[in-house]
Amino acid sequence: MSQSEEMTLVEHLGELRRRIIWVLAVFAVAVILGLVAAKPIINYLKDVPPANTIEWNVFSPWDALRIYMNFSFVIALVVSLPVTLYHIWAFVNPGLREEERKASLIYIPLAFLLFLSGLAFGYFVVFPMAFHFTTTLTRSLELTETYGISQYFSFMFNILIPLSLVFELPIVVMFLTKLRLLNPLRLKKMRKMAYMILVVVSTIITPPDAVSDLIVFFPMIFLYEFSVFLSKVVYRKQLARDMALEAEYGT
Repeated sequence: MSQSEEMTLVEHLGELRRRIIWVLAVFAVAVILGLVAAKPIINYLKDVPPANTIEWNVFSPWDALRIYMNFSFVIALVVSLPVTLYHIWAFVNPGLREEERKASLIYIPLAFLLFLSGLAFGYFVVFPMAFHFTTTLTRSLELTETYGISQYFSFMFNILIPLSLVFELPIVVMFLTKLRLLNPLRLKKMRKMAYMILVVVSTIITPPDAVSDLIVFFPMIFLYEFSVFLSKVVYRKQLARDMALEAEYGT
């Protein structure tokens, strides 16, 4: 490796380090803002269904602090996500063609919207089903419902966060196709394995009943197939561009 190439590598790693520091700094500030916003959000969520029927308890002196920190980290994740996505885009930006840079910049708002869509779907659809299932089972066993606030919100976050990340699948697939790490042919070959993984994920984050599993599984299948479609669009443009360059400059 020549000295110029070695300096280029050092500069590349230096840029990665700077961007990681930026992301961590924004996340730290967002955590502080999350600590401020946590109380009104917690109080609001306690007053809306299904939480408004619950008598709240704590089972540890640390529960209040734990739930504050959980909310602050989730708020920080949402707030800092656009910044994180921008720095990921900016880091790989030099390796993209000019038209790819402009096209891939739209990934940032789309990824943020998909993340929020996953949060909304999890909170308004999946979480109420899961909570209704567990409370119905508890009452059928004639058990007393005594909920700790930390356990309740941890249960909610364990559903919302994985779903929100799964909703990022189309953007991730498009981005990896842009980088030529994925293509629609490979995604089709991986379809059976992908479906199996989605089945496992849907059963983990939902109550153990077929209806709830299917309600979550079908949107995940749609997301995967939509990802394959988007990969086809990107891949065809890449092939057309490669053919044009080959025709102009030769093999």
